[in-house]
Amino acid sequence: MNKLIAVVGMSGSGKSVITDYLESNNWIKLYFGGITYKLMAEAGIERTADGKSEKEFREELRRKHGKECYAKFLEPEIRESLEKGDVVLDGLYSWYEYKYLIERFPNLKLLCVVADKNLRYDRVASRPDRPFNREDIEYRDISEIENLAKGGPIAYADYYILNNGNKEDEIKRLQEILEVESE
Repeated sequence: MNKLIAVVGMSGSGKSVITDYLESNNWIKLYFGGITYKLMAEAGIERTADGKSEKEFREELRRKHGKECYAKFLEPEIRESLEKGDVVLDGLYSWYEYKYLIERFPNLKLLCVVADKNLRYDRVASRPDRPFNREDIEYRDISEIENLAKGGPIAYADYYILNNGNKEDEIKRLQEILEVESE
C-alpha cells in the first residue's frame, strides 16, 4: 500500500520544505490551499497581502460545505493519486479534515513541523512572495486555532520535526521518520 502523509504545523514552521522535498523524491503532493485559490479565482475574489480575504473565504466555505469540506473536495484526488504512488498532503488544517480522512484512509499519518513562534514569525515576515507583519501573522495563528481547529492535528501527530535549525537537519529528521514508516 502506498504511503499517505499529511504535513501539519503553524505558518512558518517549515512545512513546505518537507512537502517540496517529498515531491522532489517522487511523492505526489496535493495542496489543500490550492482549493481556496482556485475557488477564489472562479468567484472573482482577489487575494489580499494580509491573507484576510483567504481566511474569510476559507471560513465561508466551511460554513457552507461543512468543517471537513477541504478533505471532501480532495478525497477523489487522494484516491486517484494513491493508486499511482506515495502521497503527501500539504495544508491539512483542521481536526475535522483529519477525522474525515482517517476514516477513509486508515494508513494516513500526521507529520507535524514545529518551530519557536518568534522564529516562525521572522520566517513569514521575510517571505519574498507574501510577507506578513507580526500583527497579521498573530491574527492568522489565532484565527486558525480558534476557527479552524488547527491545533488538533498538530497535537495528535504521529511524528514531529523540530525545525529551529537548518533545512538539512529538518530533512535528516524526515528521513528518519520515513525509515520507520518503511519498516
